[in-house]
Amino acid sequence: MTVVSSKAFPADDRYSRQRLFPAIGVDGQRKLATSHVVLVGCGATGAASAGLLARAGVGTLTIIDRDFVEPSNLQRQMLFTEADAAEALPKAEAARRRIDEINSDVNVHAHIADLAPANAATLLADADVILDATDNFETRYLINDFAVQTGTPWIYAAAIGSYAATMNIVPIGDSRTACLACIFPEPPGGTVETCDTAGILNTAVNFTASLQVTETLKLLTGQPSALRRTLLSFDLWTGERSEVHAGKPRSTCEVCGQHNFRHLAGEGRPHITLCGRNSVQIHEHHRPVDFASLAQRLGPLGNVRFNSMMLRFQHGEYTLSVFADGRTVIQGTSEVPRARALYARFIGS
Repeated sequence: MTVVSSKAFPADDRYSRQRLFPAIGVDGQRKLATSHVVLVGCGATGAASAGLLARAGVGTLTIIDRDFVEPSNLQRQMLFTEADAAEALPKAEAARRRIDEINSDVNVHAHIADLAPANAATLLADADVILDATDNFETRYLINDFAVQTGTPWIYAAAIGSYAATMNIVPIGDSRTACLACIFPEPPGGTVETCDTAGILNTAVNFTASLQVTETLKLLTGQPSALRRTLLSFDLWTGERSEVHAGKPRSTCEVCGQHNFRHLAGEGRPHITLCGRNSVQIHEHHRPVDFASLAQRLGPLGNVRFNSMMLRFQHGEYTLSVFADGRTVIQGTSEVPRARALYARFIGS
């Protein structure tokens, strides 16, 4: 398919309706063009937010995601196609390719990686705003630590079932708000629903992304006074909504009050994690992988296919997806000992 550069379309034409909106205007559009947004996660909410930001003319997007496209994603993850799922393309790379087709003036940096304390400073560097599109509080607390330490605004977001939630976190300045740890000193307890257990409506995803990106545009165009200063929750199916005041930091907060950044320091961070859809992720051995050699070794044992970004190996009911840094997702079990055994058997300890 031939991709026509957006440079063939004058910015006056592409963004004309957005520039007519008084709160953006010509000056705001220029600010967007020089802005840098980092998205952590490119699943449902991340893909929707990335597409909206690209169409709005944000100049640079950094997309960080550890996963790959599957057929079950296509119901709600708006940037991806059946071809992406058939190829099991890493989501960050699939998003980069699609955004290049949407607006080739946007600089997209795709990182097929798991955000961790060791790489946070590199992957989140130079962001004007960080957007949370993750599915776990462990990563959100890590983002929160980095944001408070560096003074970078970020926006928490969640979508599950028909439920959507967002909160703006501004760690410095006159518009300073509560941070995530002010509202949730500890992760929510009890059983935490996921898309795999509770399902999700694509309308809840798009609603969440629309709220998140609208608040991002306010920040990028220099209008922090227009930000919502609450944790907003809304159920699109029942119409129920709630707001929790988040406009002021909690003085006893471990993070923004005491500057104790234990998540950024990696304290207690597990190397093996459950990651939904009957899968376990193992990321304790960070080492480059020679996919050609690994494919040759695994070929007699099952079905293998690989590209420059990842290798997929199917052995009976199990599928191992190995990424270039050695990180491996093992599908077909949620039992850590079983996943460890499969990893040791096929990849090596």
